[in-house]
Amino acid sequence: MEDNKRGTRKRIARRPETGHAEKVDYSTSRSFDSGDRPARRSGAPQQGDRRGAGRSERTPYGERREGGRPERSSSYGDRRGSSSARGGYSKPGSSRSGSGYGKPYKKRDGAKEGMDAMLRRKPQVNGHYSDNDTAPTEIKEVVRLNKFIANSGVCSRREADTMIQSGVVTVNGQVVTELGTKVNVLTDDVRFNGQRLKGEEKVYIVMNKPKGYVTTASDPHAEKTVMDLLKGCPTRVFPVGRLDKNTTGVLMFTNDGEMAEQLTHPSYNKKKIYQVVLDSPLKEEDKEKLLEGVELSDGITKADELEYIDAHDHRQLGIEIHSGKNRIVRRMFEALGYEVRALDRVYFAGLTKKGLKKSDWRYLTEGEVNILKMGAYV
Repeated sequence: MEDNKRGTRKRIARRPETGHAEKVDYSTSRSFDSGDRPARRSGAPQQGDRRGAGRSERTPYGERREGGRPERSSSYGDRRGSSSARGGYSKPGSSRSGSGYGKPYKKRDGAKEGMDAMLRRKPQVNGHYSDNDTAPTEIKEVVRLNKFIANSGVCSRREADTMIQSGVVTVNGQVVTELGTKVNVLTDDVRFNGQRLKGEEKVYIVMNKPKGYVTTASDPHAEKTVMDLLKGCPTRVFPVGRLDKNTTGVLMFTNDGEMAEQLTHPSYNKKKIYQVVLDSPLKEEDKEKLLEGVELSDGITKADELEYIDAHDHRQLGIEIHSGKNRIVRRMFEALGYEVRALDRVYFAGLTKKGLKKSDWRYLTEGEVNILKMGAYV
């Protein structure tokens, strides 16, 4: 055991003069003095001789490259630029990744690209007009009395008719009980129970509705409504149209009943585009059925447009409709045996959710409102 301590070990060596194998001490330490160094074996070459022993004299580097070794097929720079030098593979995100030299790797989202391409073919209100943009719109100075009262935020138009008939509304100091009476919003003095009413300022809002919220102005049985997301809006507004609790996307709010009717009534044929995710790929024959029309409990309904937005995943679709029937998109696919796993409205009467995260909302600019009032977008 003492022989195995650091600095002294045993090895088997064969003496050249005797030919017998025997144990020889050698040191593993580099700190010993020359006096302790073991004697060199007889006949062992010096270190310099040992490195060159048995080898022919080296030739200069340049001569050795030319003698017998084949020339390289391409220069060093060419080899680095060749895809075959590394088997044609480059790590995504590296500066050697084929086309787009030096650009970071970006994952391709086929569904998003397909949906964006579908939207680019449609006229869009938001993102193109600012508060400084103007458009000629008709200004209605004379309106029905019940509409003026409703626009003042007192009650609905139907409730205003009841108030008028009960004799609590005056116009320029005279009690008015006749339905259909018209007033000038700029000059007439309209009062309810002696309090003067002023036309409420019109407000127009677009929201990116999240999942789990009911689209209603008030519902005592609903846990969460879209109105909970508008706490920062001081004006009384209501949602234009409806989105299912589990449907996300573009939702508009306003206190302008006339515009709301123009955007939701079937006679105006306002377009809506949805991004749909199904539980299984949509068959080509079923796609044709949806374009031709499917029979539902409330009549035949068809898609205006229907596209596969991802060439590699036929579960993801873009569908355009103008019908405002309840749960119409889900019911159309369910009629053919498909389950809608996700439904997102990306386009409504020219409005998109561009620049809005889930639950976010913003006021429409004056230019955007003017375009909607013109009815330029379907």
